[in-house]
Amino acid sequence: MSERPVFVTQPSLPPLEEFIPYLEEIWAKKVLTNDGPFHRQLERELVEYLGVSQISLFNNGTIALIAAMQALCLTGEVITTPFSFVATAHSVLWSGLTPVFVDIEPDTLNMDPARIEAAITPRTTAILAVHCYGTPCDVDAIAEIGRRRGLRVIYDAAHAFGVTYRGESILRAGDLSVVSFHATKVFNTFEGGAIIAPDAEIKGHIDQMKNFGIVDQTTVISTGTNGKMNEMQAAFGLLQLKHVDRALDRRRAIDAAYREALAGVPGIHCLAPKAQQVANGSYFPILIDERHRQTRDEVFALLASHGINARRYFYPLISTFPMYAKLPSADPAGLPVATRAADQVLCLPIYPDLPDGTVERVGTLLRGVSESCG
Repeated sequence: MSERPVFVTQPSLPPLEEFIPYLEEIWAKKVLTNDGPFHRQLERELVEYLGVSQISLFNNGTIALIAAMQALCLTGEVITTPFSFVATAHSVLWSGLTPVFVDIEPDTLNMDPARIEAAITPRTTAILAVHCYGTPCDVDAIAEIGRRRGLRVIYDAAHAFGVTYRGESILRAGDLSVVSFHATKVFNTFEGGAIIAPDAEIKGHIDQMKNFGIVDQTTVISTGTNGKMNEMQAAFGLLQLKHVDRALDRRRAIDAAYREALAGVPGIHCLAPKAQQVANGSYFPILIDERHRQTRDEVFALLASHGINARRYFYPLISTFPMYAKLPSADPAGLPVATRAADQVLCLPIYPDLPDGTVERVGTLLRGVSESCG
């Protein structure tokens, strides 16, 4: 009999009985969406929990990314990374903009600020950076480039819920930051997302955009969309928020256990959090190089054969997909670090309910390969 698969990530689900009172209240009030009481409560509680100024909830992170670009009235080109989930670049195309890919840093897998500077043209209006796996970008260097060159800065912070850097939320960086509350994230609302804004005026504009541009029953002043989070999602978010600290503690413990289990294994490099960062354990990426004597894909297959479903995340690069591959900036010759990382990266299973012993099994399998090939 095959072993039960252990997945990269699974939704963190609180006890069902804790959700029932929220459902009963939704039914009793008969408010299902459109800035309902749970929606407003979740925004208030997230502002306090995350330590941010303003937050606008959305039905998903991709719509939030598109809305962020629309809110800043971007045109022309947006400099971004090829090493991310495809929604990052898709949101640029959906906004009628042109993505310009730049290479990444080998130690963080985030955008290399030096490459950003070199990619700026007269058509560039913004930088869309990603805190990859929740590791903060070089926010100081990116902010300096943005100020000096007159560019807006948006952070795709899908992985960065609860991450702090130098004692404050990383979500405060940039003109706007966007988070995902998809079911696989450390905090989720089934589907969902949010834009973190610096002040109430910008939040008000974003809230109007996500509600079709409506001011009142007879007035529409902008071409908005339907990005509203419903009351069911918001209620689940409120319940999740009660349990998120425990989930984050468990993720961090699993992260530490992986580092201990894989220490000293030739060819296995565990990405480390930055100094002064409080990480969230959203992913556990490793890079597998030639010293391991099994390729990343061979390790992926080995783990799968033992019921451990890791993920080659992010492979392939966004820049290789047909809607992007013909862009000049998609040439692999200009993206050597990202290309290498995409061929080496493997995200190991990490989530609060990860079965006991999985980390040891992974370590034993990878050490066994190394020793047998030594």
